[in-house]
Amino acid sequence: MLSAVSPVVGFAARTLSAYLSIALCASYGVFISIFLRILGRERIAQWMVARAFKYVMAITIGITFEIEDPNRYLDTVRPAVFIGNHQSELDVLMLGCMFPKYCSVTAKKALKYVPFLGWFMSLSGTIFIDRKNSKDARQAMAGAAREIQTRKQSVYMFPEGTRSYAKEPGLLPFKKGAFHLAVQAGVPIVPVVVANYSHILYIKDFVFKSGKIPIKVLDPIPTTGLKAEDVDELTRSTRELMLKEIVALTQKAQNRPIAVPATSGDGVVHASGADATLS
Repeated sequence: MLSAVSPVVGFAARTLSAYLSIALCASYGVFISIFLRILGRERIAQWMVARAFKYVMAITIGITFEIEDPNRYLDTVRPAVFIGNHQSELDVLMLGCMFPKYCSVTAKKALKYVPFLGWFMSLSGTIFIDRKNSKDARQAMAGAAREIQTRKQSVYMFPEGTRSYAKEPGLLPFKKGAFHLAVQAGVPIVPVVVANYSHILYIKDFVFKSGKIPIKVLDPIPTTGLKAEDVDELTRSTRELMLKEIVALTQKAQNRPIAVPATSGDGVVHASGADATLS
């Protein structure tokens, strides 16, 4: 209602509603994680918290994400490394709408000991990446790969490594951590693409509106038989596929022609050190 009076005031009101919703759902997450751990079902804790985001934020900010997953990969492919494009803080709600069961986010191991946040992560089955004394992403991912295999737990990662805040559909260069993890664990990569939603949320112009945003789950990419030396090509080809799908999905959602943006280099971050390659 405030948006009709003043777009800036409406932006502030919807932003406040979003952060209050996140605080409410995070508090719920701590309690539900404890309860599910007692029952031995902590591996679905993040899924349940994600669903709370979906329904609470649909009411408070009027935004939802519509999932196109005709082959039900979100329900049937496990374990896997799910990856997606990262546009803004609104991706918290995106995860709420599509997050699979028996899936968790990843986090650096140091966060495990942070009060409240680390406790929730530990209770809800987060897979921690040990970057201490690791010289490269392969070493950093070794422990996480073992957890995926033994616990049959999928993970969701953003290979861009940070939010793009893009006005037009596109992708930042991909870091290779998620791909090293999938190859080491021997599990498929499942790309999930989200249409550019700058027409709904664009912070620089104080745009924050209600609406529906499409998500498309792409076919799983097998990693069986791949080795560390294959990761660069796997990263490059996956990024290229996702970029084309994001443009097509955005064209459909916004009903306007969009050209596939040019990529500088191969779109892969080539650097040494776990921090440089871990998303």
